[in-house]
Amino acid sequence: MAFPTHRPRRLRRTEPLRRMVRETQLSVNDLIMPLFIVPGSEMSNPISSMPGIAQLSVDRAVEECRQIRDLGIPGVILFGIPDHKDALGSDAYADDGIIQRALAALKEAVPGLLLLTDVCFCEYTDHGHCGIVKAQDVDNDATLDILAKEAVSHARAGADIVAPSDMMDGRVGVIRQALDAEGFPHVPILAYAAKFASGFYGPFREAAESTPQFGDRRSYQMDPANGNEALREVALDIEEGADMVMVKPALPYLDIIRRVRQRFDVPVAAYHVSGEYAMLKAAALNGWLDEERVMLEALTGIKRAGADLILTYYAKDAARLLGRT
Repeated sequence: MAFPTHRPRRLRRTEPLRRMVRETQLSVNDLIMPLFIVPGSEMSNPISSMPGIAQLSVDRAVEECRQIRDLGIPGVILFGIPDHKDALGSDAYADDGIIQRALAALKEAVPGLLLLTDVCFCEYTDHGHCGIVKAQDVDNDATLDILAKEAVSHARAGADIVAPSDMMDGRVGVIRQALDAEGFPHVPILAYAAKFASGFYGPFREAAESTPQFGDRRSYQMDPANGNEALREVALDIEEGADMVMVKPALPYLDIIRRVRQRFDVPVAAYHVSGEYAMLKAAALNGWLDEERVMLEALTGIKRAGADLILTYYAKDAARLLGRT
């Protein structure tokens, strides 16, 4: 039946009524906060293209993580910027590397907070690419071994979850085998399964100091035009042992999040990336948008599309707002 028998506005009249019938419930439990870790002490280096976000030394990261935990956010994902970069990104798998030191300190000082680590090499290499470069291209198979070494090193230092973001073929299987062989069968893998060669990563490259010194990453990250390929990538990662999968970026790829959620029965994460954050921040700073409103609208849209977990630089702000409702 149509109007006047059915009046959809009946269920929108008051805020308690709207809350009661709300279909998508965004929760603090859905959120993961990315952090950028740098050497030194008492360091908090603001990132110009990401207002409100800074590179943090380990001691400052401990303070930040205590706040994050106290807001009820279940976890953080760590990105390291080392003192020394070389062609192999050797600091990525060094026992005294920046992320390894951060993991040890956070594990002791902030119990109860889940520690995820980005497993990749772009922050650690002097050329800015995600693996071993030969003839001006990343050598897929040569990179697999050092990715496994990095993942094992992170697990040994205290990582609760490792998250390979490199987009090398076969890396999930190699990492899974290495973790199991080294006594870490309990450590889950969150695979960046559908990571697109996006223009929305610009601010991250400032934050992580990881701009490629030549070329770009389109030979290993996915073409933004491809959806079916994303599903093949996800299927391959799950077959190799991924416990969770990620779509990155989030808002331009809501259709991919939805398709992955409908087809696969594993937890699905989405990364609300630096450029997405920076756009909302810039518009809000210019007075063009209500920042709190559009932030929650964007994150709710990602959740509605099918994401179980959302990596976002807005995690703390969202947690504070969600705590009021």
